Amino acid sequence: MDTDQLIRTLAADNAYRARPVGLALMLALLAAAPVSLLIFFAELGVRPDVMSAMRNPFFDLKFAVTLALAASAIAVSLHLSRPEASLRGFGWWLLIPAGILVAAISGEMMMPQRTPMMTRLIGKNSMACMTAIPAMSLPLLVGALYGLRQGAPARPAVAGAIAGLLSAGLAATVYASHCTDDSPLFVATWYTLATAIVASVGALMGNRALRY
Repeated sequence: MDTDQLIRTLAADNAYRARPVGLALMLALLAAAPVSLLIFFAELGVRPDVMSAMRNPFFDLKFAVTLALAASAIAVSLHLSRPEASLRGFGWWLLIPAGILVAAISGEMMMPQRTPMMTRLIGKNSMACMTAIPAMSLPLLVGALYGLRQGAPARPAVAGAIAGLLSAGLAATVYASHCTDDSPLFVATWYTLATAIVASVGALMGNRALRY
């Protein structure tokens, strides 16, 4: 093979590999979303008092937290899809949902409460939360890992864990419309534990799926 042919071959190979990760991630998540929604509507469904619940600011704050987690994790995932990237300078994005939660808990603590703190923390749906969020996250996690494979993350386990946060954030957003526990204490405890499970699974899967 002469030099010109070699250059053309390498250029064609690079053109094939340089698929936009953001587009691939979006399409993969869109493909996985119907499976997660099917799980949600088959097993859970939207809470019957959702219209009146919308007047409760803590109900709305659940979506602010979960969407902030999903959005920040998407940004960090796309950043980590580049081989030279690290969490330095981008990891703080993941503190945004935590900051919203801290503010929400502080606000709830300043309000007069009829329900004891431990009752609000444990809630009525802790076990449902711990099973539903990981279950709905799994199809999204598979889609996210597929999308991120179009890049070249230098730390596949870390990238997989962030993909888990992304997936859990999206799944928790859907689950929040079913959950009747609106206290930020409940969200900080059980949503966080469910998210940690998905992130751990994502790290294990990403360590294999994203390695190149």
